[in-house]
Amino acid sequence: MRCIAYERFGPAKDVLSLDDRELPKPGPGEVLVRLAYSGVNPSDAKARAGARPGVTKPAFPQIVPHSDGAGVVEAVGEGVDSARVGERVWIWNGQWQRAFGTAAEYIALPSEQAVTLPDGVSLEAGATLGIPGLTAAQVVFGGGDVNGQTLLVAGGAGAVGHNAVQLARAGGARVIATCAPKAMDRVRDAGADHVFDYADPELAAQIKSVAPDGVDRAVEVEFGSNVDLLAEIMRPLGTIAAYGSGKEMAPTLPFGPYLFKALKIDITLIYILPMPQRQVIIARLHEALSSGALRPEIGARFALEDCAKAHDAVMTPGRAGAVLLEMG
Repeated sequence: MRCIAYERFGPAKDVLSLDDRELPKPGPGEVLVRLAYSGVNPSDAKARAGARPGVTKPAFPQIVPHSDGAGVVEAVGEGVDSARVGERVWIWNGQWQRAFGTAAEYIALPSEQAVTLPDGVSLEAGATLGIPGLTAAQVVFGGGDVNGQTLLVAGGAGAVGHNAVQLARAGGARVIATCAPKAMDRVRDAGADHVFDYADPELAAQIKSVAPDGVDRAVEVEFGSNVDLLAEIMRPLGTIAAYGSGKEMAPTLPFGPYLFKALKIDITLIYILPMPQRQVIIARLHEALSSGALRPEIGARFALEDCAKAHDAVMTPGRAGAVLLEMG
């Protein structure tokens, strides 16, 4: 089978190469999936570049990258119902703590990590669900229902943020979002009631003008950069659901304002979410997809052999939607 692999860290064009590997066989409890699409995420590009703190070399001699994907079950291992053959599925944690991910024509992995795709949902959309979809669902619904609440979605134009706006709106929340000015119309179309420029020096005042009682839940992509803003705009006992802090990984927390509002910080790393919680948010995702309330955006598609270009694209600021590899 064709796949993309790397053996050392470095720029995408220097370390990613098209390879030919033996077709994997599903072991006990596993399924073999013929992939149609592989979802490319910033975390994949950062891992390939060696950008994770304290990691100096790849964890395996050769790595086939990417955690997300979608395709059709072609074979099953011992203990898996043969009725799964032919199912359309989407993949989560394809390359998490494993050497071989979804940047390949086939993947063998535990059956529970190949989730049956609802009827009417495309394989393209399915390839976006593993990280952008599950993360968005968890940061929106990780504390329960949001009906009647006011949610702030920072970075509402990003892949996670754009999904989060749609899911929060579908959940009955009033949605405030921030993004760059050029993306405001996209974010409004996704369902945000109010959209503000994330770089506006008067952002706190703007948010408070439409949420004078404060924000119930903040979906935060840049926690470190926004710790002071959040102290101002959150309501007492509110929750900050943070899934990123790339610009400031060691923030100084204004503990006093957080203390006297008794704010909760709920950090999400979707890779390690326990199965009971994962099943709950998978159900939320499927419901929103099936009803049409969630429409994941696809920003760019690349052929498998152009994986290096896909890695560069997923790290380009301002992209509109997910980045996919097409197996052809």
